[in-house]
Amino acid sequence: MGPVPAPDIHPITDPTDERLADYVSLTDVALRSRHEPSKGLYIAESSTVLRRALGAGHRPRSVLLSPRWLPDLVTTLASLPDDGTTVPVYVAEPDVLAAITGFHVHRGALASMHRPALASVHDLLAAARGGTGARRVAILEDIVDHTNVGAIFRSAAGLGVDAVLVTPRCADPLYRRSVRVSMGTVFQVPWTRLETWPGGLEDLRAAGFTVAALALADDAVSLDDLVAAPRERLALMLGTEGDGLSRGAVEAADLVVRIPMAGGVDSLNVAAASAVAFWATRT
Repeated sequence: MGPVPAPDIHPITDPTDERLADYVSLTDVALRSRHEPSKGLYIAESSTVLRRALGAGHRPRSVLLSPRWLPDLVTTLASLPDDGTTVPVYVAEPDVLAAITGFHVHRGALASMHRPALASVHDLLAAARGGTGARRVAILEDIVDHTNVGAIFRSAAGLGVDAVLVTPRCADPLYRRSVRVSMGTVFQVPWTRLETWPGGLEDLRAAGFTVAALALADDAVSLDDLVAAPRERLALMLGTEGDGLSRGAVEAADLVVRIPMAGGVDSLNVAAASAVAFWATRT
């Protein structure tokens, strides 16, 4: 395919312009959590994140930016294949951008992206490692802090986790803050959402996974012990920020694992715990 056609540039002076509906009130988490998935979109913030999204094959619906970022944006969009369509580029001064989004936009372009369809658990696991199948996955149960979700994805990418599965009530990995904290690695690590919980664990067992719950329990084994007796296919299950994994999740696991701690500290933040567990079990 040839290069993408020249951007379709539209100067914006009115923050109520109806063409900008995708970008309104980006700081309202509850609103965006309902609005974005239902409309099949997500917001990519910064030119770096946009480049990574494009590199993963995602397609912009439109772009919104201040004039100073326009030259960089033109270069970024040049990586798009030509499918015969143009991407609307809305250009507005910083005060107009702030009125639209609810915050000072200082990271370059904002892009409204088409949200890709999620794969089934079976297909996601089967496609990993070049089609040889996933060997190590993470499961996020009801983690509601988007910063933690993004940080976990960044650790998963850096430490070789094959896939991430999120429960029905877990925060959206494609929410703007999750994407930003992950540095765009949410586009790098394959992920999907489980349809039922904890019933969805049966799909993992059918694929030969041992499910290990990271939790504090009397019968928990040390992470060191898990590493000493590695499983061929391992799913590491991480729980919500306050209470950790639910009782149902722990009871559904094949074993419970704890991270050895010192100094009278009983546990780590879930993002830190994930990095420790991913590093210790890396293959």
